[in-house]
Order: sequence, then structure tokens, then C-alpha cells
Amino acid sequence: MKRASRVVFSVFIAIALLYVVYFMPLPLYIFKPGTAEDIHPMVHAKQASEEKGKFMLTTVQVADATVFGYLMSYVRPYEELRLKRDLLRNNETEAEYSQRQEVVMLTSQADAIQAVYNRLKIPYHISKDGIVIQQVYPDVPAHDVLQAGDTIVKIGDKPIQTMEEVRGGVQGKKAGETVSVSYKRKGVIRTEDIALATLPADPSAQPADAASAASRVGLGVVLAEMHSVKAESEEQQVTIQAGDIGGPSAGLMFSLEIYNRLTPGDITKGYKVAGTGEIDPDGHVGVIGGIQHKIVAADRAGAEIFFSPADYKAPNGQTIPNYSDAKKRAEELGTKMKVVPVATMDEALDYLAKLPEKTGS
Repeated sequence: MKRASRVVFSVFIAIALLYVVYFMPLPLYIFKPGTAEDIHPMVHAKQASEEKGKFMLTTVQVADATVFGYLMSYVRPYEELRLKRDLLRNNETEAEYSQRQEVVMLTSQADAIQAVYNRLKIPYHISKDGIVIQQVYPDVPAHDVLQAGDTIVKIGDKPIQTMEEVRGGVQGKKAGETVSVSYKRKGVIRTEDIALATLPADPSAQPADAASAASRVGLGVVLAEMHSVKAESEEQQVTIQAGDIGGPSAGLMFSLEIYNRLTPGDITKGYKVAGTGEIDPDGHVGVIGGIQHKIVAADRAGAEIFFSPADYKAPNGQTIPNYSDAKKRAEELGTKMKVVPVATMDEALDYLAKLPEKTGS
């Protein structure tokens, strides 16, 4: 019996150790090179185009760290450990973080389409697509009903399309009063009465507004106003379907692919062109995170050119490196890939315009 007990105890300890080392998550994420994805299948337009080369967006893979992963990150090249709390804002959950990344990806797609339409002087208008929930505060009644990803359809009997309409739906009410909220989740519209709560003070409020900011009442949700870009001519309409890829940093590469669809010729000229960078509707390229991992992903995919946001000097004098980090990692890799800094979409287009046509395979 004693021997059998020792065997059972040993097996239990082994299973426990196995779980702790390989499966128990730590309060850390591991960041490492992701993939370089061909954008052509993601962008849909009436105009068909044949590209001799390709435009590729680049990603960073983010994984939960375990004890095993933590130890291996010190011997595997190009892996980076970051505390989860540094990424999660204002006590948001990991599901809410993922939802925020989805929202900013959709916003970056709309901005990329606008940037190209503005560059080509294509008439368009902005269509409001509703209000989506990014986060629900943990200590409010709405937390038991709403969740990240829900779209608010109505408050009371008033349809909701803008932030102002949400604020108007709760204006003048007190904490504890209920409002009828209709919301859509996975295509199904539901309606619930939800009690309002006193919200935390707005950190951006001016001192004169301190009293009103301290007594704000609402549902206790963080919202995003979604929109899409509609060309006046159906022949010039562009849509993007990027699957599960999140974040804002594919904006520049989307804009180059869209430009290629809407103009004659092939601006890739036969090259594999990867890159990263946020973009705004005026075509300015913004800095992003994780570029040192994206360089590795692009090199592994055989990219010959990599567009990087130029280093940015903030108003406080601090330089935010992107190109410098990208160039340093490229030198460490010994890659033949050319790293090109750009501050605008036009700079990227000018660089491509000056390239000779690629010959051979």
C-alpha cells in the first residue's frame, strides 16, 4: 500500500510540475516574428489587376508566456517578453484588448481607403456603421449584460449611430435609473433594461469641469464609432477583408495595394514589397510597435523591399525610433532586403515609381 501511495503521489507531482512548466500562464506575453501576408486577396475592387510582385503586411505573434516559454525566450532569437499590464488599458480583459485591436484594424482600413481616394481625387462619403463596445467597466450593472464586440442599436426608442446619441440617451438621468438598451451580438438583437452607474472622473476634464466630471452617469462602457468609406461611383468602390489580423499598422501597405488597383499599370514592378505603418486619411505614415519582429517576418517571406515609418520626433523632443530599429535588426540578420523610411504614402509611391522593372525570377 505504501509503495502504491508513493507511485500515485509521484505521478501527481509529475502532472503538477508538467502543468506549472508547460501550461500555467504567467503575467507576461511573448512577442516574436509573425507572418508576412499577401494583401492582394484581402482587397476587393471592381478593377481587376495582375501584379507581377506583391505587397505584404507584416505581423507580430503574441503568445501567453509559460515557465517553459519564459526560459526558452532567452535562447531563442528575436523573442521579447512584455508584462500583460503594459498592454491592457484601464483594467481591460484580454478579450477586450482583442476587440480593441479589431476596431483599430477596421479604422486603419477605412483610413487607407480615404488616403487613396483623396490622392486620386475620387469622390466619396463616410457611412456611419454604428457604435461598438470595446470595454465594459467591471463594477457597473452593464457588466452583467453587455460585452466587448456588442453593437448598441437603440437606447429607449431612439436608434443609435453616434457617440452623441449614446450620451443623449442617458443625459439627465441619475445613477440607479434604468434605460432600455437594444444591442446586437453575433447577428442577434437583444433588449435589456440596464441600471446606470456613477462613472470614474474623466482624467482629461478641465479643473472648471471637475464637479460635473466627478458625477458623470452612464452605462460604464468604452465605445468606438465605426464607419466605412463609400465611393460615389460603384466602379471605384474598395473593400477590405483581413480575417483575424488586428491592430492599426497595416494601413500603409493597404493603401499601396488599393492605389495599385485603382490606377493603370503595376507599381510593384515585380518586387516583393513588405512593410508596416499606420496611415491617416491625408496619407501621413505613423510609427508602430514591434517593427524589429516584422523585419524578421518580412525577411523570412523573401521580401526585397521593406517600407518602415521614418523615426518620429515628438513635440517633447523625444525621438520614437522605427526606421532606426528596423535598420538595426536588418543589419543583424544580414538580409539583402532594402529598408526604406517613409513619412507619407507619397514617399512610398515615389520610391516605387523610380524602381526599374524587375527582370528574371
